[in-house]
Amino acid sequence: MKKPVKILLQTTIPYTEDDWHIGRFSMLRAHLAALADENGEPLYEVTARNIEKNADGDDRVLSRLDETDFDELWLFAVDVGDGLTKTDCAGITRFRQRGGGIFATRDHQDLGSSLCTIGGIGAAHFFHSKQQDPDDGRNCRDDRDTVTIDFPNYHSGANGDYQTIAVAGERHALLTKKDGAPIEFFPAHPHEGGVGAPAGNAAARVIATGRSRVTGKDFNLIVAFERDTDKHGNYCGRGIAESSFHHLVDYNWDTKAGCPTFLEEPPGDGYEKNPAALDDVKAYAANLAAWLAPADR
Repeated sequence: MKKPVKILLQTTIPYTEDDWHIGRFSMLRAHLAALADENGEPLYEVTARNIEKNADGDDRVLSRLDETDFDELWLFAVDVGDGLTKTDCAGITRFRQRGGGIFATRDHQDLGSSLCTIGGIGAAHFFHSKQQDPDDGRNCRDDRDTVTIDFPNYHSGANGDYQTIAVAGERHALLTKKDGAPIEFFPAHPHEGGVGAPAGNAAARVIATGRSRVTGKDFNLIVAFERDTDKHGNYCGRGIAESSFHHLVDYNWDTKAGCPTFLEEPPGDGYEKNPAALDDVKAYAANLAAWLAPADR
């Protein structure tokens, strides 16, 4: 029997009840853990955790991720800029250099900006105070309702609603359902972050875009990195840089799951009225788990 692929779901903050701790991604965890092969055997072994610092202030797992037997890291960067240390980012980079797959997502403004130095994938994330979008025309407010949040903050809709995504270029396998139909709907969010393919990286491309409900401006949702040999000769694993962790958090799949008290925006009821639309992001998550698996799995 083939061993399940080992997935680590990880936030960039210690456990804090009134924040986006890993327990708020329970629906994703249950969905991945329930995926099975034709014999009913689980495809994935899923571990979920928050930051736990050692005596040096580094995370006990991420700082040495390359030494573990995990195959994939799904990183939810929910910190305000200080979540990952340089040692943590180095461990994550080495993990990808030995073939591990990485999904890295964040949110608006500077939320999650500690992931900037993760090899390759960090360069695909654009923030407010550092590593701004090279297209300066995008470094301005999109969502104008929540005045405490600055750019990047693309408004794709209310939490609890869904947005229609657009395929960029040739449709990527990640955006195709088992029956061959395209994945069309993603959870919406009032202020998504900014991502883009890093200049000069031929292994990376934007595969999906959204459209602002406020300005009508298109913005990047997903950047995919294919396996590639880096300048040091490492055959790096696949990767994804995504504009918002709200695509996969419980609250955006079902607003009844609750959210931290600091969220100001009223939720929508799109998924409540049309629960079948949630099948698209679940299909995407299943595709992602299979696609990110190392080449030898």
